[in-house]
Amino acid sequence: MNPRVLLKGLGLIFSLALFGYLFESSDLGNAINEAWIDEHIRDRGLQGTALFLAMGALFTAVGLPRQIIAFLAGYAFGLLEGTLYGALAALAGCAVTFIYARLFGQGLLRGRLGARAARFDRFIHDHPFTMTLLIRLLPVGSNVLTNLAAGISSIRATPFLSASFAGFVPQTLVFALVGSGINVAPALRVGLAAALFLLSGVLGAYLYHRHRHGLSIDDDVDAALGESANP
Repeated sequence: MNPRVLLKGLGLIFSLALFGYLFESSDLGNAINEAWIDEHIRDRGLQGTALFLAMGALFTAVGLPRQIIAFLAGYAFGLLEGTLYGALAALAGCAVTFIYARLFGQGLLRGRLGARAARFDRFIHDHPFTMTLLIRLLPVGSNVLTNLAAGISSIRATPFLSASFAGFVPQTLVFALVGSGINVAPALRVGLAAALFLLSGVLGAYLYHRHRHGLSIDDDVDAALGESANP
């Protein structure tokens, strides 16, 4: 895997850790805390959870990195619940984009994403669940473009969405860990998150290399992983 891809992901982890520190210790962080998470989400029961899921779905549907939503989920709910709600928010955003593309965006998007959708079709044709899962495990590529391309492809919604959820969980766990307030030293928490991120990315790259059989989903993804579209 391209070292720059891993460095970019690690940089995001450490920047979120710094953001979390400022979030809790600075006046600006306290203002954000009170204005959003503490005021609207924490200790608000089902209403707060529903609001977070709606906010996370909206933001990821329009392109906000799902890792940030996972970080906020970890801060709001803790590690385990944060991982669940962060992954559900990402899934909901994925579903919104996918359904929009399938129902309303075919004509508009096919001219721009037709080639990507055709590649997606070829890549996932024989094993839609497994190959979608491989895509989601990779720390490269555009989440929104993948959702849009899938929407105008021939893949059925059930394997795409179920595999997407399964693939969202590992990175969601990583960033929820960074954002959570579990009783672990911050340096250890960030270090563990970085190790899990690297493990997830390396596993995804290994499986992608092993199972793609000469198929390519995206030139940028192949370049980042040091792959070639040709066998």
